[in-house]
Amino acid sequence: MLIHMFAFRWLPAATADDKARALQELRAFAGRIPGMIEIHVGTNLAARHAGYETGGVMKFTDQAALTAYGDHPLHQALLAWLLPLIEPIEVDFPSE
Repeated sequence: MLIHMFAFRWLPAATADDKARALQELRAFAGRIPGMIEIHVGTNLAARHAGYETGGVMKFTDQAALTAYGDHPLHQALLAWLLPLIEPIEVDFPSE
């Protein structure tokens, strides 16, 4: 299994609607991305969030599934409008 974690720092141009849309579209990946076992996303409540307001965790069956997710049309559609609005960070690691 592979864990994919991510967090977003929103740029000033991002609106509350953009933030809500991102969460909605990410949650809609559940059951629609081959090899994705779980997805959890939400607003970061950590005291030391360093400006990363939104975060998530995805579990994939393996590296091939995570790699395929990168090119999946749903993911690409999200990135098309989201990337200009965020400073993202990602962490991927294997888990047993």
